[in-house]
Amino acid sequence: MTAAATEPQTAGAVLMVRPASFGSNVETAGSNFFQRSAAGVRDAAAQARREFDGLVLALAEAGVRVHQFAGREDLALPDEVFPNNWLSLHADGTAVLYPLLAANRRLERRPQLLAQLADACGYRLDRAIDLTALEARNEFLEGTGSLVLDREHHVAYACRSPRTHDRALQEFARELEYEIVAFEAVDGAGRPIYHTNVMMSVGTRFAALCTSAIADATQRRMVLERLEQAQREVIVLGDTELASFAGNLLELASSKGPVIALSAAALRSLAAPTRRALERHGTLVAADVATIERIGGGSVRCMLAEVALPRHLLGA
Repeated sequence: MTAAATEPQTAGAVLMVRPASFGSNVETAGSNFFQRSAAGVRDAAAQARREFDGLVLALAEAGVRVHQFAGREDLALPDEVFPNNWLSLHADGTAVLYPLLAANRRLERRPQLLAQLADACGYRLDRAIDLTALEARNEFLEGTGSLVLDREHHVAYACRSPRTHDRALQEFARELEYEIVAFEAVDGAGRPIYHTNVMMSVGTRFAALCTSAIADATQRRMVLERLEQAQREVIVLGDTELASFAGNLLELASSKGPVIALSAAALRSLAAPTRRALERHGTLVAADVATIERIGGGSVRCMLAEVALPRHLLGA
């Protein structure tokens, strides 16, 4: 992909992994303050599957193509419902595999799913960029959790954390010819935010952002100016909205028009002006994923890997 090349900001299809063994992950709890214990939750995996199915149905009814894959029964993978951390797919036929902090999450990577997308679903895959060797140097970059992409302008926003390292960002930027806008971010209690996509989302004409999370005024101004240069309306999220995963939303293209996918908890948390601002940019499609949010520490956007790959030409 050349530096001048662009791609649509939104995808009309998503890849999702239905969890086989969802549960608490002690290896990720140290850096993810959204996670809560599974104690007292009866059959969390079954509840997570029901929530997953509800999100699939809501997206499909809204006109989004969902490519659903079964989770692995042979391994205990508590976070496999979040495939966006190990995979991103791009409009020039590129797939990127990412280095993950937690050793037990690295087992979630399933390159064979790419072959299934190509063979069974009709997508064209031209190259794969494998960044996973960075794990040997303890350098991590957890996909579109770490990266919030302005695909149209080739800008990647990233808050530094134990899961998002500068050298890994530089490698991504070199391989995909992206500009990196990196910063530090914390929640209302001053705790470092583990993934950029819980505080920020970039759509076609808007950006939802918890501006107060970027404590450094110079960094905050840098982010806002770059968003304004890209002609995005900045929709400011408050700390309460951040804590309810309102930053963890994703604009998608659908057969019925723009869709903004988010959780039921995120939708409930939106202040009236915030909701009205988002509704100017698409239909809000919400699903209850409370168990996944509480135990997994991630929400709707984390469950969706956009399939931006080109389709095979008919007769080719």
